[in-house]
Amino acid sequence: MQVERFGIEAVRSLGPAALAAEIRRLVADVHSVSESVREIIHAVGAEGDAALLRLTSELDLDGGQPLPLEVEEDQLNEAITKLPRQLIAGLQVAIANVAQVAELGVGQDGRARLPQGHLVTLREIPVGSAAVYVPGGRAPYPSTAVMGVVTARSAGVLDVAVCSPPRADGEIDPVVLGTCRLLGVQRVYRMGGAQAIAALAHGTETVDAVDVIVGPGNLYVQEAKRQLCGRVGIDGIAGPSDLVTVCGSEADPQLVALDLAAQAEHGEGSLVVVISHREQVVDAVLAQLERLSLAHPQLGLGRGAAVCAQSPGEAVAIADEISPEHLQLTGSEVEALAPMVRRAGCLFLGPGAAVAFGDYVAGSNHILPTGGAARFSSVLNPACFRRRMAEVRIESAAAGTLARAGAPIAEAEGFSMHAQSMLARLQGRAQPPTAVAADQSQSEGTDQAQSPVIGDNPQS
Repeated sequence: MQVERFGIEAVRSLGPAALAAEIRRLVADVHSVSESVREIIHAVGAEGDAALLRLTSELDLDGGQPLPLEVEEDQLNEAITKLPRQLIAGLQVAIANVAQVAELGVGQDGRARLPQGHLVTLREIPVGSAAVYVPGGRAPYPSTAVMGVVTARSAGVLDVAVCSPPRADGEIDPVVLGTCRLLGVQRVYRMGGAQAIAALAHGTETVDAVDVIVGPGNLYVQEAKRQLCGRVGIDGIAGPSDLVTVCGSEADPQLVALDLAAQAEHGEGSLVVVISHREQVVDAVLAQLERLSLAHPQLGLGRGAAVCAQSPGEAVAIADEISPEHLQLTGSEVEALAPMVRRAGCLFLGPGAAVAFGDYVAGSNHILPTGGAARFSSVLNPACFRRRMAEVRIESAAAGTLARAGAPIAEAEGFSMHAQSMLARLQGRAQPPTAVAADQSQSEGTDQAQSPVIGDNPQS
């Protein structure tokens, strides 16, 4: 693994924000594939299934013949019988814990009686349908199916589909299929990449369009989500995994190195960072990480940074500027600073808080904002699958008061019909435009604090 080291002098000269930007530049940008993704989206939107099958053959199967896009129900039923008992037991723990945490985020309807006498209700409603993208490039990810499907179900979404790229033999890994059946998913599609996102957004002959798409994936998947956001709802742009660990004096270098290596295991583009105000702790962690990298060559695909801060507070401030997907504070003097943290996808505290627990069974969701998006984005939660709709009930008495307030604003914006629509409720019938104009001319020169439209109307 290639690790960039930043000493105290670099921290002093750059400052936390500039240092965070330098660290972020160590990994690839999603926009590098923008043009290729645009062509894929256009092809799927124009050709439907034909483009999906052609792209699956070219990009996933190395020219091989793809299987039908949708997985048959009998195959889903068979897949769960092939899962090892211990895996099923572990998945059930994950499902139960993720559901319990997700349900904390389901809001209640709110209602307000406003001073003018009308009633506004904010109703929270689940979207009609959603899809979870489950990556499948290097390995199966049943945990991602759990995180996406359970959260959507907790939000009240009944129609939840899953898609995952096929392996070289054209099939989705049976571990993912069995997990989908365990979750009660009815529709599973053999498709991946930007073409899968395009199909779920546009709909094809086989694939039903959905309202929201969530889940991690490679640069092509995330760029497709970015380009299609607006046509379909998304959870965010999930780039390569990242972890920042802030170490205090008591941190165990071996455990810290294991946690960093676990995130680097996600492969190319992964970013891991260790920060400490104790240079000897940084040295010890890097030594352990080097030992792990020699034993596990796949870790060499990740990028890393090591930062020596001047104090625990500065160390946490630098981590907060990086705005990582995962932030781990280990050691009493840095754990005590947890209230300082404002920008992290998920915060891990305590001697037992291996970040890997969050990936599987802790109950928190592992679909998290990456690439610094924790500044403005959240962990996958029921709000991603729910929307708030305002319901406005206005009786006649309230309409009169509101018309007096609203009509002058509409006229000031040049929308006379908006004003007329409100004024009609005041008088019980629509005024002809000429009457409104007459009222306006009569109101010229009056006190601006009064309503120029209503004040001289004999019927008001």
